[in-house]
Formats: sequence, structure tokens, C-alpha cells
Amino acid sequence: MLLQILSLLLNVVGGLLTGACLLRWYMQHQRVSFNNPLGQLVLALTSWLVLPLRKITKAVPGGDWASVLGAWLVQWVQFLLLWLVGGGVASVAAVFVVATIGVANIAISSMVVILLVHCVLSWLSTGNAVIQAVFYQLTAPLLRPLRKVIPLVGGIDLSPIVLMVLLQIVAIVLANLQARLLVAV
Repeated sequence: MLLQILSLLLNVVGGLLTGACLLRWYMQHQRVSFNNPLGQLVLALTSWLVLPLRKITKAVPGGDWASVLGAWLVQWVQFLLLWLVGGGVASVAAVFVVATIGVANIAISSMVVILLVHCVLSWLSTGNAVIQAVFYQLTAPLLRPLRKVIPLVGGIDLSPIVLMVLLQIVAIVLANLQARLLVAV
């Protein structure tokens, strides 16, 4: 029972921090302003981890690798703690692979949540155009290719649903791979 409680707490905290680090990277990649409630939340959750990691990753060109490294480190610590508390001894390579798959799973789950929020905001007139614009900027690059091949049905854009189904298929494949690796170690 205690292991289940610890696992739940580690999954919630680890998932939140990993998702925030990945969202920080993605928002920077998409050039989304952090001067909005979502951006401020992401910065508040991740700055303590990402800013020190920038000293390590500043020589690596091509984006905010400190956020990606932070996401991976959170997952690595989470799986390492779960294995240690569970009495298992994990190889470094296994923890590396499982943490990497964990980051990919959280990236997929985060994108599904972002798509859902985007859809709900597009249906409702919330009056907060800034937040709607942020979610549009986050989802548009992924939906654009699907919108080219999926026609509107009765004036309804089905591309978010198709993308969510595709993301869930990838998540199932990754979860099965991760489960096999966890059992094998």
C-alpha cells in the first residue's frame, strides 16, 4: 500500500514537472510569449531546475536543451526512486531507456491535454483571447498537416480528434514497450 501511495505521488509530481519542462521547451520552440498565465505557471514550476542546467547545455546549439534535460532528469529520478523503493536493482541503461520513454509518454499526454483545452476554448466564448491565442499557437503546427487532408464535416474540424487518436496509439505502443522493459529489469 505504501509503495502504491509513493508511486502515485512520484507519478503526479514527476509528471507535472516533466510536462512543465517540456511545455517550456515547446513554448520557446513555437515562440509563444510567456507573458500569460500559462507561461507564468510554466516558468514558476521549472525555473529552479532549468536555469542551473543552462550552464551545462549552453554550448549545445539548437534550442532550450536545458528544459529537455530537466524533463529527462525528473523522469530518471522518478524511475530510479521507484525501483529502489520497490526493491529492484536497475541497470543504468535500463533506467535511461525507461526515463526516455517516460518523457515521450508525458509529451504525448501533454499534447492531448493541450488539444482538449484548445478544443474547449474554441467552442466556448471565454473572453480570454490571450489564452486562446496561446493554445492556438501550441496546436496549429500539429493540426495544420491534418487539416490539409481531413475536410470539414458539417463545418466541424475533426483534425484534433484524429490527432488525439494518433497520439493515443503512439502512447499505447510506448507504454507497452516501457512495461516490457520494467519487467525485464
